[in-house]
Amino acid sequence: MEVKVFGDNVEKALRIFKRQLQKEGVFRDVKRRAHFEKPSEKRKRKQREAKRTRMKALRSRR
Repeated sequence: MEVKVFGDNVEKALRIFKRQLQKEGVFRDVKRRAHFEKPSEKRKRKQREAKRTRMKALRSRR
């Protein structure tokens, strides 16, 4: 991942970088890996995420 800084505007570049990290789910992934997750919990979480993405896709079609 790359963010270019123009005109010594580091704060703006940092905001853009954080937004990109958030969009890709890096922060969520780091929090999730902080503690051990049982396989059953992992399966349930993946099902919830899949349901959420399906619902978003349905809403965008309407």
